[in-house]
Amino acid sequence: MSLCRAVFRRLPARRPASIGAASLCEIRLSSTLMKKRPIHTAPPLGKKLTNPETSEKEKVRHSEPSPVGRENIGAKRFADFELAGKVFVVTGGAQGLGLALAEALVEAGGKVYCVDRSPEPDEQWRHAQERVVPEWGGSLHYRQQDVSDTEHLDQLMQTIADENGHLDGLVAAAAIQQVTPATEYSAHDVHDMMAVNYTGVMQACTAAARQMMERKTRGTIVIVASMSGLVANKGLLSPVYNSSKAALIQLARNLAMEWSPINQEGGGGIRVNCISPGHILTPMVKKNFEEVPGLKEKWEKENMMGRLAETSEFKGAVLFLSSKASSFMTGGNLLIDGGHTQW
Repeated sequence: MSLCRAVFRRLPARRPASIGAASLCEIRLSSTLMKKRPIHTAPPLGKKLTNPETSEKEKVRHSEPSPVGRENIGAKRFADFELAGKVFVVTGGAQGLGLALAEALVEAGGKVYCVDRSPEPDEQWRHAQERVVPEWGGSLHYRQQDVSDTEHLDQLMQTIADENGHLDGLVAAAAIQQVTPATEYSAHDVHDMMAVNYTGVMQACTAAARQMMERKTRGTIVIVASMSGLVANKGLLSPVYNSSKAALIQLARNLAMEWSPINQEGGGGIRVNCISPGHILTPMVKKNFEEVPGLKEKWEKENMMGRLAETSEFKGAVLFLSSKASSFMTGGNLLIDGGHTQW
């Protein structure tokens, strides 16, 4: 509209009545654009299409980081998902979902430490390590640590950060489950589950954040919650587990509020988000099927897609949340449940 008005101001007071104002504006506008931009022509048949050569000045401009740290836009495939040189910790990473999420980070070039309470990782973990492609730059490591032992968990985070000079991300996936009617839960049962599912996650996040703050690293934290934090799972009596997952969704919001801004000392800039998966075929869920006959069929029927998820179907989500691809997302909760909670 402003360009159209500018053209009219330059016109003589009298103009042919046969040309309308709108058409005259269009003529002048198209004429101006034609002078500045050549008409696109298709290349000869058989000629291979290539990107135009980038000048040295343009190469420098693309390499300079923007205020949100975006560089090399358009210069590399999936550059926003690149994790080369980044160091991550994944709690609960010996098997199941945690291991699948760790593999996603490794495939993108990250150096990943899987932390779990088992003295040795599961056989699944060994197979995952064998699948690592060194040429992609990533690597997979294992450290024994119970997340409920918060003192030693904090020491482990510091050791990993010291060994590498930085810590860039955490995926908090450690969790336990107990299928018991509410009237039969003891205080000890509740304490043990919350020690892992809530306190262990909280302390893992704070231990990682301390290392990021100290080194002024703009890190990422991904908390693995569950759709169980949003609904009561039909046919599964696990009130404490479900409550712990609801608490994690709220925890992510509060940590994001506290750590996402950059403070006066230069610390902060840490993004905290959640993933809330639906029912997944993990060792823990398969045990549920053994304890509750017909549960698998019930859950499949309740799902819009008529099936349960594989652990690998959440790799894209954790890569998104742990990379620059989600640079403007914090305090969020990605619900990935095959439509289970949508009807």
